[in-house]
Amino acid sequence: MQGNVVTGAGYFFRGLSMLTNRGIRLFVLIPLLANIGFFLLLGGIAWGYIVTINDYVTGTLPDWLNFLSWILMPLMWIMGGLATGYLSTFLVLLITSPFHSLLAEKVEEQVTGQSLPALEGVGAALAEIPRGIGREVRKLLYYLPKALIVLIVSFIPGVNALSPVLWFLLGAWMMSLQFVDYPMDNRRLPFREVRDACGARRLSSMGFGGVVAFVSGVPLLNMIVIPAAVIGATLLWCDEMRPAVIGRT
Repeated sequence: MQGNVVTGAGYFFRGLSMLTNRGIRLFVLIPLLANIGFFLLLGGIAWGYIVTINDYVTGTLPDWLNFLSWILMPLMWIMGGLATGYLSTFLVLLITSPFHSLLAEKVEEQVTGQSLPALEGVGAALAEIPRGIGREVRKLLYYLPKALIVLIVSFIPGVNALSPVLWFLLGAWMMSLQFVDYPMDNRRLPFREVRDACGARRLSSMGFGGVVAFVSGVPLLNMIVIPAAVIGATLLWCDEMRPAVIGRT
């Protein structure tokens, strides 16, 4: 298992610092406006589900474990926000994914100094929307069986104490796959190669995905998390994954 959790987490903050960089600001602005609209709409819905799940889980504790409610309640609020944050992020990404691919393209070109035979301009991004939606659905189909297992665990009394940690780990892994997919998809690499590349640098990937998953559940900050994560994932791809992947293709 290669990589470094701290270095991986740092890629998100590097991406955050690059949001206003010359040459990529326009490609940040278009999806950012869409993100704000979606998050405002979905935020109220997601919050209601968090309340319901929290009430159910804390209500299933046996009497002799009631003291754990003081620990589980804040954990459920935090982890529940992360889980629903991923779902709401997915809906945003489903519609705006081609623009994120375009952003990843421009960032990689800045970092490497090499042009990519990928998207060229907003018009090309719009034409890629059907293909981008198909790619997002592919990631959803990968996510759902694993989420179902964690959901089942969440409703098993006693064992459900582990569910916040499981939701976080699953969210971190999926966020890593979600965003590293953009620079790799620009090269038309299949999704299985995205999984392999993130698995080969698992610690860095989980560090990066963990920060993205956490920030996705923080109100207001989650409105800028997507463009920052696209940039950060592209930096992760360029620094740690690109040499190995390109070397064998």
